[in-house]
Amino acid sequence: MSTTLEPPRRPYRRPRVQRVLILSGSVGAGHDGAAHELASRLRSTGVAADVRDFLDALAPWCARLLRDGYTRSVGHAPAAFEFLFRHLEHQGLLWRAEEAICAAGDRTVQSWLAETGPDVVVSTYPLASQCLGDMRADGRLRVPLFTYLTDPAVHRSWVHPAADGHLTVTEATARQGAADYGVPMAAAGPLVPARFAAPAVPARLAQLRAALGLPLGLPVALVVAGSLGVGDLLPTVRAVAAAGLVPVALCGRNEALRRRVSAEPGALGLGWRDDMAQLMQMSDVLVHNAGGLSFTEALVTGLPAVTYRPIPGHGRANAAMLDRSGLAPWAHSPAQLADAVHQQLARGRIPCRLPDPTDTVLAALVHQAPTA
Repeated sequence: MSTTLEPPRRPYRRPRVQRVLILSGSVGAGHDGAAHELASRLRSTGVAADVRDFLDALAPWCARLLRDGYTRSVGHAPAAFEFLFRHLEHQGLLWRAEEAICAAGDRTVQSWLAETGPDVVVSTYPLASQCLGDMRADGRLRVPLFTYLTDPAVHRSWVHPAADGHLTVTEATARQGAADYGVPMAAAGPLVPARFAAPAVPARLAQLRAALGLPLGLPVALVVAGSLGVGDLLPTVRAVAAAGLVPVALCGRNEALRRRVSAEPGALGLGWRDDMAQLMQMSDVLVHNAGGLSFTEALVTGLPAVTYRPIPGHGRANAAMLDRSGLAPWAHSPAQLADAVHQQLARGRIPCRLPDPTDTVLAALVHQAPTA
């Protein structure tokens, strides 16, 4: 009698879950918003995504300086912030100071890398991009690194030659970054929740308009100043009202600004809101002063936008880039603002089809996956 020997069975191995580490920076809401949206999309595909705040890697005094210094300088010393922003373009003393701040987070960031064991790392904050880029350059970071730019205009702080990819929201930003810094950039698309692209429900928008007490028959301009309510919105609110629109100003967490706006005749000041998508669907034009997350949300919603009285530094750089590319005109006076908002009202909504940055990260994960 013959016996057939079966080959030994290989032990079953559960496929290893791939991991992505995302570093953000809790300065405003744009960096965090993009980071958490990317994490949510990745998790929906089965990828383990961890989000860490780069400011947590720094000494508390340094984190406060970055977080509070931004708000105070933009609001109370705009010339100083503009000086800082412009001079960081040159690799001089201020650039070396920024490098020192980035290097101060090395030890904690390395502990996060060891803890999470990522297959891909993504940064949505410029200083985190510099810290991680240095690690990628000297071999301490051995997996692909992507920088996701949340600003329409590229600044040198976003750019690191060792990054495996620089991802932008629009093609216009990618072209500007490549032209100015000689680094290839890819238009990967926006990172905002799907509700901004969802079809509007007219009955809900009518209810929202009634709940806010907005008059019938007048177009609404959604006036935004970021999550921190930076910049002087009162001249903007007055100019919007003079142009024949109802200004609905989002003042973020700046309660004092909300009260001042609400005291203006015909204006409505709102604090922090969780229904931004519906507010954009209800409005007829966006008037912004920074060009970050709110502009990206408007782009996805199809809401036409105008820049007016941009904040210094990245606000003005974003305004110039958006104006040059035709994405949003930059009005320099109340008369120009009136012309611009009415031109945008006549244009109407033009929802755009944009790619999903998640696809770029998933493609990198496929490339990193073991072959056996």
